[in-house]
Amino acid sequence: MSRYTVGVIRDFIASHFLFGGDWGRENQPHAHHYRLETIFAGDALDRHGYLLDIAVVKEHLDAVVARFRDRMLNNLPELGGGNPGLEPFARVLAESLAHTLVPELPPRTLTALTVKLWENEEAFATCTLTFG
Repeated sequence: MSRYTVGVIRDFIASHFLFGGDWGRENQPHAHHYRLETIFAGDALDRHGYLLDIAVVKEHLDAVVARFRDRMLNNLPELGGGNPGLEPFARVLAESLAHTLVPELPPRTLTALTVKLWENEEAFATCTLTFG
């Protein structure tokens, strides 16, 4: 378990539909108001006493969210033609953020990144990536 965590939250709307099963309304195109929680974890702080620079996180998070905001998720190559349900979408968001943000951080700053993606007040999925 990491000693420190820092989180940043964003809200956005995106559309999708599920296929390959009988999921009622979920089989028809519809939108969700997603709540994206990003949780960064690490064991050590930098020389300034921070796990990471939140301003840098916000910049990268805004770029990742902009890629998906107001889009039909089924049409995006990141989801590989599969069902854009909560679990795969949380993984795509985590990988996208890790790909752009982690190389800009000082070495050994982060041990893990968790994306917690809510599709409504009751349902969420998480995806955790570990580093180092």
